[in-house]
Amino acid sequence: MHPTLAGDLSRLPELLQSARDFAAHATVTLADRPVAVSGPAPARAPLPEDGAGADAALGLFAERWAPGFSGSAGPRYLGFVTGGATPAAVAGDWLTSAFDQNLSGAGGSWAAELERETVAWLRELFGLGAAHSGAFVTGATASTTVGLAIGREWLGERLGVDVSRAGAAALGPVDVLSGSPHSSVPKAMSVLGIGRDRLRRVPLLPGNREAVDVAALESALAERDGRPAIVVANAGTVNTVDFDDLRAIAALKEAYDFWLHVDAAFGGFAALSPEYAALVDGLDAADSVCVDLHKWLNVPYDAAVQFTRRRDLQVKVFHNASPYLGLPAGEPDFLHLTPENSRRLRALPAWFSLVAYGRAGHREIVERNVALARRLGAGIDALPGLRLLAPVRLNVVCFTLAGDATQERVDALARSVTASGEAYLTPTVYDGVPGLRAAFSNWRTTEADTERVLQALAAASGTPRQG
Repeated sequence: MHPTLAGDLSRLPELLQSARDFAAHATVTLADRPVAVSGPAPARAPLPEDGAGADAALGLFAERWAPGFSGSAGPRYLGFVTGGATPAAVAGDWLTSAFDQNLSGAGGSWAAELERETVAWLRELFGLGAAHSGAFVTGATASTTVGLAIGREWLGERLGVDVSRAGAAALGPVDVLSGSPHSSVPKAMSVLGIGRDRLRRVPLLPGNREAVDVAALESALAERDGRPAIVVANAGTVNTVDFDDLRAIAALKEAYDFWLHVDAAFGGFAALSPEYAALVDGLDAADSVCVDLHKWLNVPYDAAVQFTRRRDLQVKVFHNASPYLGLPAGEPDFLHLTPENSRRLRALPAWFSLVAYGRAGHREIVERNVALARRLGAGIDALPGLRLLAPVRLNVVCFTLAGDATQERVDALARSVTASGEAYLTPTVYDGVPGLRAAFSNWRTTEADTERVLQALAAASGTPRQG
């Protein structure tokens, strides 16, 4: 064994303690560090010829790279839709690496059964029935890709084509209909050989809504003369967290032949709260469902789950035939269900967080985040220099500058907020107007954090907040 490696092995408990101490300090001070860091990164260093050991590596990371890491796990990082990592989830994530289980197959480990238990808990959490099976993937994009891949195979079943063998070209043109599709949908269509240009956008409800007009969707389906299609519905759009009427869309399946995929990447968590659960009424009727867990479940990147009613078609698409891996039979190994053969135990952080905080703890996070988003929205509405672009429906506040909201002015506002170190927001364009989004999904965020964000926005927009 290389002497440096042997030395690290002999001191492994001390090394892990050093990493623990460093991580604990970073976590405890998270709320006080700048939320985002600007400025140039260090110049690239050459590859070391002789290793310096784990202690030296930790020291070099702390000196050279850690100062430039964002506070994205913290309470005022409101960009994208980013959760943090609950204490239990961090513990589970560390143990994931320590145990380093190979989830290619179930042989020799109970890890796969832990994933199945976790998927079953999540299925119950989101109000899905026993007909839905699931698996962990890296994120919402992978989850949507898996869902649409199964939908593509379903189209082949309807048209008498074995897509997994003959290829997507054998299907002919495939149409994917959606009102406000996330950008991951055309990306998945490109990967799957369906083609980005086959996305058919359906008119939305009037009044600056992002929800699909179900009557317009029915008309689009009727024009297909019975040819099956894929419909992507939204349970929470990115800009304004608008929800399609899932129950009404599912009812169209009585007259029209389509695969229903629901993008519930973060909006699916509305199911946890009695006050908001009606927004996802009908989710159980979907043929495939995408939910991102490093968003509102607050587990570390990367983790998402996909669900489907057609595991048989999922296996047909993703099975990996090899003598050393075996063929799928009975309860298939996860390597037969997703694009990955090599899989880390992503389920463990989610298992830890669900055991530690239960349904009630995660419901509290959702309801608190929604309340804080509404508080920020009311504060923005009261600032003369800013205006809301849409109502605060759930956990995202979409807003812009008052007056002439040019892209340059909005970009300058975002830069000013980021430079303050108080908050981080991501840009958007809504109804043709450049704006910013503040997405609440972090378990740490409090009213005090929301007040700090408001103060930063007031200062950046040149309209100091009173009181």
